[in-house]
Amino acid sequence: MSAAAAKQRVRVGAARLRSLILGLLAVVTAAAACACTTGEDQPKIVVTTNILGDITREIVGDEAEVTVLMQPNADPHSFGLSAVQAAQLERADLVVYNGLGLEENVLRHVDAARESGVATFAAGEAADPLTFHAAGDGGPAGEEGQRDPHFWTDPDRVRKAAGLMADQVVEHVEGVDEGAIRANADHYDRQLKDLTTWMETSFDRVPEDRRALVTNHHVFGYLADRFDFQVIGAVIPSGTTLASPSSSDLRSLTVAMRRAGVRTVFADSSRPARLAEVLRGELGGQVQVVELYSESLTAKGQGADTYLRMMRANTTAMTDGLTAAAGAD
Repeated sequence: MSAAAAKQRVRVGAARLRSLILGLLAVVTAAAACACTTGEDQPKIVVTTNILGDITREIVGDEAEVTVLMQPNADPHSFGLSAVQAAQLERADLVVYNGLGLEENVLRHVDAARESGVATFAAGEAADPLTFHAAGDGGPAGEEGQRDPHFWTDPDRVRKAAGLMADQVVEHVEGVDEGAIRANADHYDRQLKDLTTWMETSFDRVPEDRRALVTNHHVFGYLADRFDFQVIGAVIPSGTTLASPSSSDLRSLTVAMRRAGVRTVFADSSRPARLAEVLRGELGGQVQVVELYSESLTAKGQGADTYLRMMRANTTAMTDGLTAAAGAD
């Protein structure tokens, strides 16, 4: 090989090497840019419960990373956090939680995040909460004087909380596009308004003398207040699933159901229906037990994987259960 040919081969090899290095640099640069957009530098919002998590994602869209701590089909009153999840709260730009005592094992971690300087938004406290009353005093029954955390059973209160949530995201989460957040919030507000209208139309099918509810525990006070139902009682006479009924509680509820002619008990899907089945035995097998998705979303594709689908499924189940009971008379 001549000296000129050797030099030419070296030049070609060097050019190829430079091209390879430039190509690798381009890949690394693109990956770094992607990481900046979707990784460590993306704003982070942590949400305690999965119902609020779904609502938050509707408002936030792609503007921030939303982490939901509560798994599908879990009970908000009893779920706890791992050390990793607790640390996520303190690294968030914003923490969204229900408050009003709902997340009983998580609130101390939310308090710790707030004390470390993390912005927090208590959706339940922002939704004009109702107060529990003693049975027969009107309003949702439960621990008298305490505020009822189950505001999501009234879609109008969810509309209020969602609008305030959008304000919190814009104010406290740096790097989000305010225009996108506002557009998402407006779109979701229209969907919630349509949900309310559809629920009103559906519940109009229930005769006035059958608009009475008995549940596993006191969770539908807001729905009853908004759509003109009466809460006769609950198997667990409390606003939390962590309480237990006494034999006198069950006897009192049985008497109330007989007086009201109630034959349908709505059991929360996040808790076993065993206690509701006890009532079926007490009333001679004349009680229909209908399962609702009242405190937790399901996994994807299982019937209630979004707030909107959960409320539509519950409305259909309640309407069908109460109208079937009326037809059986």
